[in-house]
Amino acid sequence: MNIVDYIGMEQMRKDVPQFKAGDTLRVHVRITEGDKQRIQVFQGVCIKRHNNGIGSSFTVRKVSNGIGVERVFPLHAPTVDKVEVMMVGRVRRAKLYYLRNLQGKAARIRELRKGH
Repeated sequence: MNIVDYIGMEQMRKDVPQFKAGDTLRVHVRITEGDKQRIQVFQGVCIKRHNNGIGSSFTVRKVSNGIGVERVFPLHAPTVDKVEVMMVGRVRRAKLYYLRNLQGKAARIRELRKGH
């Protein structure tokens, strides 16, 4: 392990839940407006996860007023307050880019139920 990876491991957060592409996430983001800070919630489907140590990120997609909105979050950044997993999706792919071309009920992801 080189020195860059070692320093990065010290900066990584430990409170990140396990999630993958297809899961519905609620991401609490710190927004700074002037000298005030507030928490804004972004809820949608995780369509991609990029694991690269301290440089890990994930992309969340939601539909707002009929328009698809995607946002990329750095996983270990201090601007991400917390990540909650709302639903575990049942998907067979690691990257769900095909959801960009679907709309309405066709864009739904089935829920993975335990014990069935």
